[in-house]
Amino acid sequence: MSDQASRLRNLLEERAEAEALARKVGSLPFGTAQGTRVIAITSGKGGVGKTNLAVNLSVALQLSGQRVMLIDADIGMANVNLLMGAVTRRSLIDLLTDGVKLEDVVENGAAGVKYISGAAGVEAAWNLNRGEQRKLHKKLGRCSEMADIIIIDTGAGLNRNVVEFVLAAEEVLLITTPEPTALADAYAVVKAYATYTDRRNIKLIVNRIHDEDECDAVADKINQTTQKFLGVSVDCLGYIYEDRAVIDAVHRQEPFVLSAPNSSAARCVFEIARGLLIGDKMASVAKGWRAFLDRLFGY
Repeated sequence: MSDQASRLRNLLEERAEAEALARKVGSLPFGTAQGTRVIAITSGKGGVGKTNLAVNLSVALQLSGQRVMLIDADIGMANVNLLMGAVTRRSLIDLLTDGVKLEDVVENGAAGVKYISGAAGVEAAWNLNRGEQRKLHKKLGRCSEMADIIIIDTGAGLNRNVVEFVLAAEEVLLITTPEPTALADAYAVVKAYATYTDRRNIKLIVNRIHDEDECDAVADKINQTTQKFLGVSVDCLGYIYEDRAVIDAVHRQEPFVLSAPNSSAARCVFEIARGLLIGDKMASVAKGWRAFLDRLFGY
């Protein structure tokens, strides 16, 4: 019993520290006149920390006073619920079943973040006919009533499902690591983005760096390449340090911004949240969630 009590005290202290850090971030009421923000988080390849960023950024924004919903759109490789330490009853594709309502698939996750799980192990689950698209469009429409910010955790790479989500979102966060293969794949994402949309609201996040100079070098390399060959500038929103606390949190199935709020990685995520909340993103998000669904389903 004493070990359980000690663990509970530690969790409460960690939560208090995370909330104190989040309060320093500040918040703006994006969920009112400006409509719900829709942010897609994507990557050129797997294994660069995309879902970990999606989960921890969602928690950081929630602690900063926003109502956040996280949608796991990585059909087939879904694992948001694992990083939340939660067991889900239903997934996104269950909305295709008659009688299943939005409330039936929305779960309560860490720090009060609402999330919709993907469907792990399901192949070709997103090849929808027009009737299925209409059904999802209608049922997902009410997500904007539940959240000020909706974060979409897309799949990795450039298959059709990923590209559709990225193109539909008005804000895109592209995460990469400094490895050459990750940089090449990140460039491919920017190329696809620039080919199919006139919007230019894609921001870079560099994960697993050891110092700020490494982040600057990666960001400069990507930006120079995209400007030269695509005529597109990609600003760097932030970076996340290589940190043992991230691995430990994954093993415990907890967001590291809660389990280790004073770690270097957690502080980086809180800074990224601050950049999203008080940066110059307002003009590009006025259309909100409904417009995202219209673009995604071709309305």
